Amino acid sequence: MISCVIRRANPEDAGAIQHLYQELVGDPLIQVLPEQIVTMGRSASTFLLVAESGDSVFGTVLFNLRNDVMFRSQPFGVLENVVVSSAARQQGIGTRLLAQVEVLAKEHDCTKIMLLSSVRRHGAHAFFRHCGFASDTKTAFVKYRSQFTTA
Repeated sequence: MISCVIRRANPEDAGAIQHLYQELVGDPLIQVLPEQIVTMGRSASTFLLVAESGDSVFGTVLFNLRNDVMFRSQPFGVLENVVVSSAARQQGIGTRLLAQVEVLAKEHDCTKIMLLSSVRRHGAHAFFRHCGFASDTKTAFVKYRSQFTTA
């Protein structure tokens, strides 16, 4: 088990986060901008977290609070880009990242936390279920920018 600290990302983490995202999806066009991390750090509704051990970042998650009207003014949370380096998986890092997300969700009185995961990432699905997420209550749909229709 790797000992790590979960914290908000800072601009110096941009390269490590970019590397994790490229490991996740393999897209060479991914570019994580330090100034975007600064902007997110100022937000009261966006949390870009990293798992750091020593001088290395081994994991990241993006958690967004979304306004809702269904339950008074309670928000819901959306997780994106849950990534742990393949070299550090099965060490409790992902569990600690998601536990910190749950702390944030409770602090902000969220009604639920939702996430999407690629249909081919069966190991990730098992991990999410292990952490208490259910995949039998909702179906997700995605439309990427390249598929947008123009009027």
